[in-house]
Amino acid sequence: MSTVPAEALPTGALPATGRDAQHTAAPLAPRARLLPALAAVYRAQLSRARVARIPLLFVATFQSIGIMVLMRGVVDGGSEARAVVAGSTVLVVAFVALNLLAQYFGQLRAGGGLDHYATLPVPPAAVVLGAAGAYASFTVPGTVVTAVAGSVLFGLPLGHLWILGAVVPLAGAALAGLGAALGLLAPRQELATLLGQLGMSAALLLGVLPAERLPGPIGWARDLLPSTYGVEALARTFGPHPDWAAVAADLAVCGAVGLGSLAVATWAYRRAAVR
Repeated sequence: MSTVPAEALPTGALPATGRDAQHTAAPLAPRARLLPALAAVYRAQLSRARVARIPLLFVATFQSIGIMVLMRGVVDGGSEARAVVAGSTVLVVAFVALNLLAQYFGQLRAGGGLDHYATLPVPPAAVVLGAAGAYASFTVPGTVVTAVAGSVLFGLPLGHLWILGAVVPLAGAALAGLGAALGLLAPRQELATLLGQLGMSAALLLGVLPAERLPGPIGWARDLLPSTYGVEALARTFGPHPDWAAVAADLAVCGAVGLGSLAVATWAYRRAAVR
């Protein structure tokens, strides 16, 4: 066994022995930046959702198309038909981004999954935004199918369906942030599931039914629902001469609500992770 004289070692490189060796700690890895961490969480969640959520997405799409078929016997056309199609389309987003995300974070908290994320050098915002973005992106095929089917069913124009490129991410962000916050703040997993289902039911009743047919107090509750402004923006584009300023205003409100709900969800994640 060969030995190296201490003089041959660089200054400060003397091997630690005895008590000093026990107190020598390896340096921690640097904390990941937000955007790379967000991209990694998004890809992981999207891969997971692709495998586990395809049957549920089919159910959400089939449910929305079924609602439009039922409403076809009550609503003939006009503004009411536009409201039904827009509300049913955004309902697909609510089913996945609000209901399923509330269940996911509730399960993650109850099963100790938050402890795993807390040990990673990943910013809390990346976990919340990555999961919310993946669930919202997963709704794109269902919303397109629902919007096209509803337009054909009620005889609405298809020329402005490109607005879904703005409605889906903005409404999805608002609903996903709300769903994540509900799942993280609920004290029990069962309560998180219940709150997610109640939120989806509210999106169904307040989003699909025409606003002019709702009583006053319920109409006020509709204005508080994050997805309402996405529904209004989409419904306006089905008209013969869309008011694009009003569409932009609705999308701006939807985006502001989305930022607020995601900020609350990030705070709820920090709160749940340290407990």
